[in-house]
Amino acid sequence: MIRWLMVMSLLLTGTQTRTPKATPADPDAPSYTAEGKLKYPVNYREWVFLTSGLDMSYSADAAAATHSVFDNVFVNPAAYKVFLKTGVWPEGTMLVLENRGGEGNHSINTRGKTQTMEVTGFEVHVKDSSHMKGGWAFYAGFGDKLSGKLLDRPANCYTCHEQHGAVDTTFVQFYPTLMGLAKERGWLSPEYLKDEGAAAK
Repeated sequence: MIRWLMVMSLLLTGTQTRTPKATPADPDAPSYTAEGKLKYPVNYREWVFLTSGLDMSYSADAAAATHSVFDNVFVNPAAYKVFLKTGVWPEGTMLVLENRGGEGNHSINTRGKTQTMEVTGFEVHVKDSSHMKGGWAFYAGFGDKLSGKLLDRPANCYTCHEQHGAVDTTFVQFYPTLMGLAKERGWLSPEYLKDEGAAAK
């Protein structure tokens, strides 16, 4: 009897070992409405902070700004961890661009500028081949904080990122915590290196 119980126990243990455990879905992966809109990433401010730019413009003849704008960039943690190992953003990557105004003389500040509480702009750069042919897509219009619409090609954001992105069509050149790693491991794109060569002349 005891021997029979031991055999059954071993068989059950073996069965349990062979059965793969279900892996929980990434809560920060992109999800969509029935109409194909990207759902607003509610917890994006708990993600990895990549950079903050002030009054940036990609146009040489851009008019001087009448007010300051901060660009804050966040990425979902799971994608960040994969990028650190491979130099490629994995499927399910979400890069959030959040705009906030700049204000001076706020509270005890007497010089320089701090960010306003109000978010003045919001876009998401998503890599999801299951939803978009070619992988990368841009979404904007999150005013209701529920969902954003796809920006269709030939929107400038697509060509600009493809022609000037330092790594995997993204602006890693503006992410100080990643740019050094990209240089060290040879991840920089030919398009970016071409830009750098032209700028050095």
